[in-house]
This record gives sequence, structure tokens and C-alpha cells, in this order.
Amino acid sequence: MLGTIYALLFYVATALLVVGLAMKIRKYARTPAPLRIPVTPSPTTRTGVILRMFREVLFFESLFKSNKWIWAFGWVFHMSMWLVLARHLRYFTYDVWGWVAFIQPFGTYAGFAMVAGLAGLWARRFLVERIRYISNPSDHLMLALIIAIGGSGLTMRFVAHTDIIAVKAFMLGLLRFRIGDLPADPFLLIHLGLVATLMIIFPISKLLHAPGLFFAPSRVQADNARDVRHVGRWDNEGEQHD
Repeated sequence: MLGTIYALLFYVATALLVVGLAMKIRKYARTPAPLRIPVTPSPTTRTGVILRMFREVLFFESLFKSNKWIWAFGWVFHMSMWLVLARHLRYFTYDVWGWVAFIQPFGTYAGFAMVAGLAGLWARRFLVERIRYISNPSDHLMLALIIAIGGSGLTMRFVAHTDIIAVKAFMLGLLRFRIGDLPADPFLLIHLGLVATLMIIFPISKLLHAPGLFFAPSRVQADNARDVRHVGRWDNEGEQHD
């Protein structure tokens, strides 16, 4: 019964995540950009824009120039999170890929860095007056949710161990649409429930800045307004209609 409940929960959460993200990305892609509004200093070529986006995604370049201590917490959290997520691929692959096996010890301790980075980002919403003023309850709840996911995962790793072989068998079964048994460990059930909750609310949360960055006109446009006339799709449609 426990395995069935969590299997259905994850199937529903995955469907909502995939469909919700697809709809949001489609909306971003179809939203017109009426003006050429790159943030200067900006590259003047498409190659330059690609290099700028690479630095933005990997190093958070604009945040580094804006605020060093917020950049430190944000960069540590995001890079640690990707390492933790990559480590979890061990539960969905058989045999485990070589590079996934290699990063296991690094991913384990990256969980501490992820929670520490989140704690720093959460602290600024209390300590910085202008950030505290614009913070909504949803901002605090989102940070609390992700910290709880990291904390429950670390608890299973270092305090209340669970049967990871049974967990992996359950996850591999889900990929093949076969529902198996799930250990009834409290921290495991809490961890999986929180992860499913995050998957469900992700498409309607502020966490969509992840895919949204690639559709931000201020970031993805080249500063070539003096060389190329920016014409929106609606202008062409209007000319065709006339």
C-alpha cells in the first residue's frame, strides 16, 4: 500500500512537472519582445551572447558584479544542488555510470554546502531591510521546503540510515511502471514527500528563473540596434494583413 501511494504520487508529480514546464516554456517562447533591450555592456554578436549566457549560467556573472556575498551563497547553493542531483542518478541507473560512481563522496558532502547556501539566502530575507520588505510568505516557504529536503536527505545519510538497495529497486521499478515495496522509514517518506511537493509546485513558482533566464530579452539579445533593425513578429503579420 505504501509503495502504491508513493508511486502514484510520483507519477502525478512528474506529469505536472513536465506538462507545467512545457507550457511555461512555450509561453516564454511566444511572448513578443517589442524592443531591443540588452543590458549594457552587452555583446554585439550572437556568438558574444552565447558566451555571455555561458558565464551567466555557470558563474552568475551579473550577480557577482552586483553583490558579492549574495553571489557566494547563491553560487554555492546552485553548484552543490547540481552535484547532489547528479549523485542521485545512482538510484535510477543500473549499472551505475562511471562518472556517477566517481562523484558519490563529493555529492554526499555537497549536501551540507547546499543547505548552508540556502541558509545564507534565507537569512538575507530577514537581515536585509529592502529584501525583507519585498519578501512574500511563498518566498520563505519555498526556501524552507528546499532546506527540509536537504536536511532530511542528510539525516538519512548520517543519522537514520535507510535501505538504499530497496529504495533503488523501488525507483527502478517506477521507471518500468512496476510498483514495488518501499521502506517505511519516516525520514525517507518525509524526504520523498517533500521532493514530490517541490516537483508539483515548481512550474508555478519563482524557481522558474532557471528556464526563464534563456528567454530574458535583456540577456539573450545582442546590442546591435545600430546595425540591425529590430522587427517584431506582429509587424510582419500586420504587413501581411494589409
